Amino acid sequence: MGFFNKFLGSDSGETNNKDTDKKDVPWIPLTDHETLKTIKVDSNTRLQAIFKHSTRCGISRMVLKNFEGSYSSDFNTADIYFLDLLNHRDLSAKIASEFDVMHESPQLILLKNGTVVHHASHSEIETDVLAKYL
Repeated sequence: MGFFNKFLGSDSGETNNKDTDKKDVPWIPLTDHETLKTIKVDSNTRLQAIFKHSTRCGISRMVLKNFEGSYSSDFNTADIYFLDLLNHRDLSAKIASEFDVMHESPQLILLKNGTVVHHASHSEIETDVLAKYL
């Protein structure tokens, strides 16, 4: 989880101690177009979730912390990808065009059988929706 801790700490790169008691989300980094192809194929057998996060946005950081705080191990039957928008804006554009979902940040997109079954942005992002599609 160390890779993502830098996004949750202060601007100086230090991790906030309150973050150490949050639940661990089994994030899978989404960093290339091949992984995006894999997500689409894997959605035929297992729910795929993409969380798009802007590492410089306070609102995005707050939504990410809320998502992680309410995450349950009951959701581990889904693959949950993390997309750092600042480093991979091209992937966000590809997701928008391939799945016909307007780019937003933060954003949660759920895929099943190759199509988007749910997407939400900002305060509408909730972990409870994962249970609905599992």
